[in-house]
Amino acid sequence: MDLTDKVAVVTGAGRGIGRAVALSLAQAGARVVVNSTGQTAASVAAEIKAAGGQGVAVVADIRSPLEATRLVEATLAEYDRLDILVNNAGINRDRLVMRMSDEEWGDVLRVNLTGVFLCTRAVLKAMMKQRWGRIINMTSVVGLTGNAGQANYAAAKAGIIGFTRSVAREVALRGITVNAIAPGFIETDMTRQIPEGPREELLKRIPLGSAGTPADVAAAAVFLASEGAKYITGQVLSVDGGMVMA
Repeated sequence: MDLTDKVAVVTGAGRGIGRAVALSLAQAGARVVVNSTGQTAASVAAEIKAAGGQGVAVVADIRSPLEATRLVEATLAEYDRLDILVNNAGINRDRLVMRMSDEEWGDVLRVNLTGVFLCTRAVLKAMMKQRWGRIINMTSVVGLTGNAGQANYAAAKAGIIGFTRSVAREVALRGITVNAIAPGFIETDMTRQIPEGPREELLKRIPLGSAGTPADVAAAAVFLASEGAKYITGQVLSVDGGMVMA
């Protein structure tokens, strides 16, 4: 899965799954633009360079149309092309619907779904001109199954699936594939905060019997970005240890 000379943008790449995806794409040979809203992007770009790869950090808030466009413009200014977009940025504001505020609903939708739309729209002109592109959207097992206390998160992640399949149909004849990855219970800073009781219940729902790692998700992203996945589009690849079928 050689990505030499390809240019990738990874949103929300300062930590967790996004960081792992950025590092793995760089290891496969891609030049990576590491995006986040904070200074963590710079440290991930530094990790890429320390390992012998090429990476730059671009701080941008993908909830803003202007910022999403600026992210793409900065990428093209640096590398003169853009081949791979991984829409990974996401947040959660968990609460039961009857107690969920307008802000908690809107914040999650703006980052997790509108941000995917804005970044995708911003990259399409360059990809269509090249007649080659890979767009990979991070959804979630929750977008397939739903989850109590996460109606906002599940709605956004389910929306990503519909968005992925719609855009895949629009751009297929331009040599652009659009797919989604649905991680399950992955060991990240967010999931480490789950209390021991609920954590054990989650693990019982996973046929493979353990949580996944960010590297497991990153491996799927590298595959979907590669020539090996050139005939795959509009699909949702679950990386969940079998959780979605439990």
